[in-house]
Amino acid sequence: MTKPPKPKPLLQDVDKSVRSRPRKPRNPAQPNLPLDPMPDRIDPCLALLKPKPPKGPQWAFEVKWDGYRLAVDIEPTGIRILTRGGHDWTHRFPAIQQAALWLPVGSAILDGEAVVLDEKGRSDFGLLQQSLGGRGGKKRSSDAIFMAFDLLYFDGHDLRNSELDMRRHLLADLVPTGEQGDIRLSEEIEADGDQLLASACEHGLEGIIAKRRDAPYRSGRLGDWLKIKCIQSDSFVIVGYERSTVARAGIGRLLLAARKGDDLVYVGGVGTGFNERSAAELREQMDKLIIGKATVDTGRKRNAVFVDPKIVAEIEYRAWTHDGKLRHASYKGLRDVQDNAIPYQPRGRPGDRG
Repeated sequence: MTKPPKPKPLLQDVDKSVRSRPRKPRNPAQPNLPLDPMPDRIDPCLALLKPKPPKGPQWAFEVKWDGYRLAVDIEPTGIRILTRGGHDWTHRFPAIQQAALWLPVGSAILDGEAVVLDEKGRSDFGLLQQSLGGRGGKKRSSDAIFMAFDLLYFDGHDLRNSELDMRRHLLADLVPTGEQGDIRLSEEIEADGDQLLASACEHGLEGIIAKRRDAPYRSGRLGDWLKIKCIQSDSFVIVGYERSTVARAGIGRLLLAARKGDDLVYVGGVGTGFNERSAAELREQMDKLIIGKATVDTGRKRNAVFVDPKIVAEIEYRAWTHDGKLRHASYKGLRDVQDNAIPYQPRGRPGDRG
């Protein structure tokens, strides 16, 4: 017969008071464990656009979310939700703010994307914009959730010099896999990159992200993160439009430009993708910015109206022409100015917003 386990000393004499081992006085010569100050703001790591997924076990893959890039800062004094450009949008995402308050951590910086999911669980940028009241709107979104994909600071420790695998391990402890709250984990997907991209495209997703497992977190677009899209889509500056007597809101085509250093380069126009609502919103925005002379060389245009290049549009396209213009372009929506316009890199190698 198996003997019962011997009781632990703590439980042997229940009548005696339990006392811990006496604590030794701290040696003043022993240094304190240093804590890293929490950064006020961290510029995000941006994904470099590539036509095909990379190969090798050093790459981790995730779904590409189509929303607003945000940092959620958790401090003892409260929560801050910052946009990619550093704007404080805490008040615009009350559900994400409340969910951050419930996370079991004293201080942290989470990197991720605010998205609104459609009925099939896909992120829909148009739905996110509507929930915030459109471009320039001031509404608070109760529909947006935060897909967390990196952890940059954790309870007094700056994690940016740690490898991605370690940061993800700590993030998964903080935001467990499968949670369905307003802060969720953007899960790593174990799959071949080509197969995952094909599956993402088949299910109507925007694309996938590849990240180097051994890389630290570096701000900017340095190639540690890659994005591979099902359909090419990027942000361009609107520099004007062509009038039309039959098109919605009188907009025949938008005239677009990309950045080349400090300058803008004309990349053609787009005349499809509008509905009544988006066309009216565009016209209202552009009519406030009309100028007398074009800021870029658009060539000879009939019935053209030129505007100050302060509006950024998201445009889908299939390719570039030999002379650096967009092919089969379609309007997708408006971006915030902070998203900026893409670098001018035609002939199938466009830059992107991040």
